[in-house]
Amino acid sequence: MNTNHVRAVKGGSSLQGTIKVPGDKSISHRSLIIGSIAEGETNIEGFLYSEDPLSTADCLRKLGVCIPEIKKDNSFTVKGLGLDGFKEPKEILNCGNSGTTMRLLMGLLAGQKSRNFILTGDRSLNERPMGRVSKPLRQMGGVIYGRESGTKAPISITGNKLKGCVIGTPVASAQVKSAILLAGLTASGTTSVIEPASSRDHTERMLKAFGADINIRGELGRNIVIKSGNNLTGQDILIPGDISSAAFWMIAASIVPESEIILENVGLNPTRTGILKVMDEMGCNYKILEKSTIAGEPIGSINIKYVSNLKPFKVEGDILPKLIDEIPILTVAACFCNGVSEIKDAKELRVKETDRLKVMARQLKKFGANILENEDGLIITGDSKFKSADVDSETDHRVSMSLAIAALLAKGSTNIKRSEASKVSYPNFWDDLKTLIN
Repeated sequence: MNTNHVRAVKGGSSLQGTIKVPGDKSISHRSLIIGSIAEGETNIEGFLYSEDPLSTADCLRKLGVCIPEIKKDNSFTVKGLGLDGFKEPKEILNCGNSGTTMRLLMGLLAGQKSRNFILTGDRSLNERPMGRVSKPLRQMGGVIYGRESGTKAPISITGNKLKGCVIGTPVASAQVKSAILLAGLTASGTTSVIEPASSRDHTERMLKAFGADINIRGELGRNIVIKSGNNLTGQDILIPGDISSAAFWMIAASIVPESEIILENVGLNPTRTGILKVMDEMGCNYKILEKSTIAGEPIGSINIKYVSNLKPFKVEGDILPKLIDEIPILTVAACFCNGVSEIKDAKELRVKETDRLKVMARQLKKFGANILENEDGLIITGDSKFKSADVDSETDHRVSMSLAIAALLAKGSTNIKRSEASKVSYPNFWDDLKTLIN
């Protein structure tokens, strides 16, 4: 991948048309992982053909799972090995830049008795925090070592008989919760995860669809209980469009004058639709069409139209886990709202692919945005008049796409350095932008 690619985006166009956004990244990872430990075949359609989920496929193949070569826009079949069927790999499992791959595999492999596994990633992933996963897994009896006392990759795992227990997670994190639930599938007895706020629940929904004994209890589903002993059975999965990818266009159509677009088959899982709540607060004009449910996941098409006088918004507290990936594009939206918007409690963004708070503040200021950076968030004063600039994704896919939308509202032509970073989650982003520009 040429990470130094510079793209020019001209301001002043409106966006019109209908597109399908890429398959949901979280569900793509989980369809492979859960399909690989099920019995029988899992047919997968709508898979996100991008680097992170392909890293998951590559690691699972090294563990002996039969996954054919995945081609863009093609469905394929995973032949599952059952709960205890992984082979000890001859090679190190390389998770690339994918935190989801590493954290979920840690949970999956901790209970694969008497086999040894080593997980590594690229330079950026090897600096990301893994202690939040290794710590609860050790509580269950996992034998896990790594740099800085098991908090950084490379990570070494010796599979062991795990025991179910009750684990409270200090932050609401779908990856941490999923790792514990996957470990719970082979642990003795019952494993219970208690979260401070509810995070994405794709793992729970999919495990249930595959036949796991899983119950969601407590207020707002913050206590998830899994009982081992049930085998999983392969399923047919249609992966909906990723609402995190749709968010770029939903915000773009809302803030770019004279725009109207339709996004087809977007996932509408309630743990992911925080972006719609913020859009309601801003006074955006959108409609959800053709709702249905597939493999436990709600799905629908969304029609969005431009609104000239958007209200400022505040993002804080429990809603954060439901829109953590949308903060970069919401930062752009805030620049065009009428007043002061605030993002709080978003410290988690400092340990993403980049320090997203710092990077978004630094890059949007080049356009002329009025942004104040705090320890856990941003204060953005709207009514910005953007002028074109030379900006840089700093290798972060969500930053690259957010800057492209910002550039549409800048006078003149903006150059975006390392624009290809968008491929990590949205390989067709630049083609779709071309399709919609009017």
